[in-house]
Amino acid sequence: MRVSIIDCQMGNIGSIVNIIRYIGFDVDVINSPEDILKADKLIFPGVGHWNNGVQQLEESGLKPAILEAVNNKKTPFLGICLGMQLLFDTSEEGDKSGLGIVPGKVVKFDFGMLEIKERTGAKKLRIPHMGWNDVTLVGDDNLVRQSLSPELSYYFVHSFHASSVPKEYQLMTCHYGYDFVCAVNKENVWGFQFHPEKSHKFGMELLSYFLERT
Repeated sequence: MRVSIIDCQMGNIGSIVNIIRYIGFDVDVINSPEDILKADKLIFPGVGHWNNGVQQLEESGLKPAILEAVNNKKTPFLGICLGMQLLFDTSEEGDKSGLGIVPGKVVKFDFGMLEIKERTGAKKLRIPHMGWNDVTLVGDDNLVRQSLSPELSYYFVHSFHASSVPKEYQLMTCHYGYDFVCAVNKENVWGFQFHPEKSHKFGMELLSYFLERT
């Protein structure tokens, strides 16, 4: 079984390739609709602007291929960072439609008057949300729960996050000013807002679960 990473020219995928090989899986980097439809498992990483991501999917012909693979062939699919956000319907970052695979929308962090206290006084939370942060497993999949560490922490770099995600598709939440959904699962589709490839043992643990169990 080979893992296929979709390369849409939306960020450096080298670290993802390396960690999957380290876990023990063969990896293909693909960028054609034909290869997407032949894949055993698909990982879709991405960074950058929502509209640029949608445009890349449309101009390359990958969007219909991803929808066919996910919805009809039921290929296991993992979106990372922007790749997760594009699973949803819409985003405040752009006016184009996403893949619409998971119900929900993408919104920018909005703290309003929310503040945190530090020794130097009150300081507003910064955007982007960057660095390590703890997450809470909220999904009711006992197999996931048994396979992961009791305490989970992952590396984040983002200014937008998922919103209005139905409870049954929420897998993990994170707190940055307020709670937000940072991981989703709908049948054969998974999405991580954080970067598992930068999250050391926690990231390898989670990627191993996706690759071995789905």
